[in-house]
Amino acid sequence: MALLVVIYLAFISLGLPDGVLGSIWPVMRLELGLPFYTAGLIGALASIGTVVSALSSYRMIRRFGTAKVTIVSVLMTAVALMGFSLASSLPSLLLCAIPLGLGAGSVDSALNNYVALHYKARHMNWLHSFWGLGATGGPAIMALVLSLQAGYRNGYRTLGALQLILVLVLFFSRTLWQDPSKPTIKEQLAQKEKPSLKHKALPFALLSFFLYCALEISTGLWAVSYLVEVKHLLPADAAFYGSLFF
Repeated sequence: MALLVVIYLAFISLGLPDGVLGSIWPVMRLELGLPFYTAGLIGALASIGTVVSALSSYRMIRRFGTAKVTIVSVLMTAVALMGFSLASSLPSLLLCAIPLGLGAGSVDSALNNYVALHYKARHMNWLHSFWGLGATGGPAIMALVLSLQAGYRNGYRTLGALQLILVLVLFFSRTLWQDPSKPTIKEQLAQKEKPSLKHKALPFALLSFFLYCALEISTGLWAVSYLVEVKHLLPADAAFYGSLFF
């Protein structure tokens, strides 16, 4: 049970940064003197990092174990968020987007795989509900920071500090994770039952997931800017309403 709580906390941390860039972009871009479209470049680079780390996560997990992969991934996310709080130019923002994406992809794949192998199916639903809690909490924290006129950089520092606290929690709970060298029955069955890439439904499933992700990422990135620039909401109010999307 203790490990499950830690996993849930890790998925909250996975969601925390996801909507933050979009929620803070109307303020952030003005301070840095950047055009609107550059948020798309930052988001795209982070997404590429997520895909790369997700595709390589199987080998990483088999070699180092879920606990180590998760700890390093959350640490990368914390470093990226702290980097965003210090960044003063587009190149530095793009540089920070790399560890942000790499960390997110590894945590997502590692924890989904671990829960699928070691827990009942209902825990997978709870897992993703906690991601939603984190995705809502990130922009909400930024909205609070803006309302207090504390500056978006302090918002990023707050999120980075929360991630660092989780790194410590993960580190001290690392002995709770099952030894990856001993495959579970579920894992043995999964290795025997290889999914067919020729299944007729696979292209439709991939297309549906692609469209879903495109809608989610685009809305999370641009909704707050729309509310500020078109509907003339205050940035703090727009960030709060943007958090409700998740």
